[in-house]
Amino acid sequence: MKKLIFLFLLTVSVSMSAQIERVEPPFWWSDMNLSEVQLMFYGKNIAEYNVSAPEEMVISNVRKTENPNYLFVTVQTEGLPAGSYDIKFSKKGKKDFSYNYELKEREPGSALREGFDSSDAIYLIMPDRFANANPANDSHPELQEKADRSNPGGRHGGDVEGIIENLDYLEDLGVTAIWTTPLLEDDDPTYSYHTYAQSDVYRVDPRYGTNKDYRRLATEMEERDMDLIMDYVTNHWGAEHWMIKDLPTYDWVHQFPGYKNSNYRMTTQFDPHRSGIDTELNEDGWFTSTMPDLNQSNPLVLNYLTQNAIWWIEYAGLDGFRVDTYSYNDKDGIAKWTKAVMDEYPNFNIVGEVWMHDQAQISYWQKDSPVGAIQSYNSHLPSVMDFTLHDALMSMFNEDDMGWDRGMVRAYDNFANDFLYKDIYNLLVFAGNHDTNRINEQYDGDLDKYKLAMTLVLTTRGIPQLYYGDEIGMRGDKPAKGDADIRRDFPGGWAGDEQNAFTEAGRTEQQNEYHSFTKKLLNYRKNNDVLHTGKLLQYIPQNNVYVYFRYDNDQRVMVVINNNPEDQTLDLSRFAEGLAGATSGNDVISGEQVILNDELEIGGKSSMVLELN
Repeated sequence: MKKLIFLFLLTVSVSMSAQIERVEPPFWWSDMNLSEVQLMFYGKNIAEYNVSAPEEMVISNVRKTENPNYLFVTVQTEGLPAGSYDIKFSKKGKKDFSYNYELKEREPGSALREGFDSSDAIYLIMPDRFANANPANDSHPELQEKADRSNPGGRHGGDVEGIIENLDYLEDLGVTAIWTTPLLEDDDPTYSYHTYAQSDVYRVDPRYGTNKDYRRLATEMEERDMDLIMDYVTNHWGAEHWMIKDLPTYDWVHQFPGYKNSNYRMTTQFDPHRSGIDTELNEDGWFTSTMPDLNQSNPLVLNYLTQNAIWWIEYAGLDGFRVDTYSYNDKDGIAKWTKAVMDEYPNFNIVGEVWMHDQAQISYWQKDSPVGAIQSYNSHLPSVMDFTLHDALMSMFNEDDMGWDRGMVRAYDNFANDFLYKDIYNLLVFAGNHDTNRINEQYDGDLDKYKLAMTLVLTTRGIPQLYYGDEIGMRGDKPAKGDADIRRDFPGGWAGDEQNAFTEAGRTEQQNEYHSFTKKLLNYRKNNDVLHTGKLLQYIPQNNVYVYFRYDNDQRVMVVINNNPEDQTLDLSRFAEGLAGATSGNDVISGEQVILNDELEIGGKSSMVLELN
C-alpha cells in the first residue's frame, strides 16, 4: 500500500512539473534596484490558473494575454532575503501545484561594478572561429546545424573553453577586455555560427558550452583584471526562437501583417522631414526574413529584455554590453532599456552599434548628446562606435598623395568634429570588425600600412578595439567572398592545424612582425594613463604627415604618422605648443632616443610614438 501511495505521489509530482515548461527569469537576486520582477510562466493553458505567493512576497500584478500558454506575474522582492518562495497555482476542479522560485544572494559590490573604459583595449572574438578546445560539443542533438569545418559558412566548433585556454595569449598581447559576438543559442538550420538570430536568450548555445562555462570565462578574466563584454541583441530574435513559434501576443514582434524587411535608413529616427512609411519600415521592418523584429513599444517585450540583460550581468559577472543594431530599435523603448540597465549598474558601460557615416548622426545616440538635445532625445547610451574614423581608416593609408579631403586629412577632419560628442573618451575606435572588410585586405597585406593604422587606433582618444587575427595579418575579402572570408579560423585553434599562431614559434616571420608591433603598442598603452584620458592636440597634416599630442599634467606623448612614401623632415618650431619645451623623447616603436631640436626626420610610411622628456 505504501508503495502504491508513493507511486501516486510521484505521478502527481511529474504532472505538476510538466504543467510549467519554462519560468523566466529562472531566478533572481535579493537586494536589487530592480525589485519588481515580472516572472513569465509558460505551459499548456497556464493562464487558466489563479496564482498566489507566500505572505511575505507581494504579487502586484498578474497579466494574461491572448495566448493562454503564458502568465506574467509581477512580484515585489524588496526587503526579501535570499531563499526559496513557493508560488502556488490553483484552479477549481484541478489539483493545486506550486513552483519554487529562488532569490539568490547578490555578490558583494555587484551594483558598483566598473565597466570597460578608455583605459581598456578590446579584442573582438567570433567564438566559433577562434579556438576549439572541446570537440565533443561541436554538434548538439537538440540543435539543427551540425559542425562542418569544410563549409566556410558552417559551424566550425570554436567554443568558450577555447577562449579560456588562450587568455594567456591575449593577456600577453596587451588586451584588457574581450567582446565576443553573441554566445546565446541560435538554432537556425544554416549559417547559425554568428548567433545573432537567437532562439533562447537565457541559454548559452551548447555548441559553445554552458552557462557555467561562460561564467567561468568571466571569473578567469577577472583574475587577470580583464573585462568581459557581451554582445546583446535588443532589436530582433531568430525565427527559431521558442517564443516566436508560440507568440505571447500578436504584437510581440512587428507585423504588417507578417514580414516586411527594414529599409535600413536609420536617418528616419531624427529626420525632421521623414515620411511615416519610411520611419515605420526602418524601426519595425525585420532585419532579415529570419530575424523577426521585436516590438520594444510593447511593455511586456521591453520588460522581458530589460530583465534578461540585468540577469546576464548579475549571473555572469559582466563588465559591459555591445548592443547590436542599436539605432534600429524603437528609440524611446531602447532609451528606457538602456536607462534601466545603467540605473542598476551606474558604473557599467554599454556601447551601441550605430553604423552611420556622419558624426552628428552618430552623436545623436550618445548619452546627453548636444545633437540629440535638439530634439529633446536622450538615449542614456554611454558609448557609441566611431564609424567615421573606421571609414577614414579603410582608405586613407592607401592614399599616398594628400588632397583637400584625402590622405591624413581624413583623420584630422574626423577629430575636428569631436565637438559634436558629449564624451569623446567613451567612443569605440577600430580599424575593422566582424562585419567590415579585413583591414589587412584593404591594405593588401602591407605591414607598414597596418602599423600606421594601429599607431592611430592605439594612441588617439577613445577605447581601441582590435578584431581577432588582425595582429597576425589575417586577411579576408568580404566583397568578393562574403562574410565567411573575414571570419576565418584562427590558425592553431584546432587540433591538427598546420601552424599554431598562438605561439611565437608557430607564427611565420611576417606574422611575428605584425604581432610584435601590436604587442609593443598595446602594452605601452596599457600602462600609460595619458593615452587613456589625456587631452588631444592635433595639427593640420602637411605632405601627408599627421602630428598630434596626448597630454596631461604629468606626461606628454607626440605621435607622428608619415603616410607619405617618401622620407619627411618636420620643422619642429611649428609644434612648440605641443612640445612644451621638451628637447628629446623616447620612441616607443623603435626604442631609440630622439633629439628634438630644430627638425625631425621620419621615414616614408612609418610612425613614431615619442614619450617626451
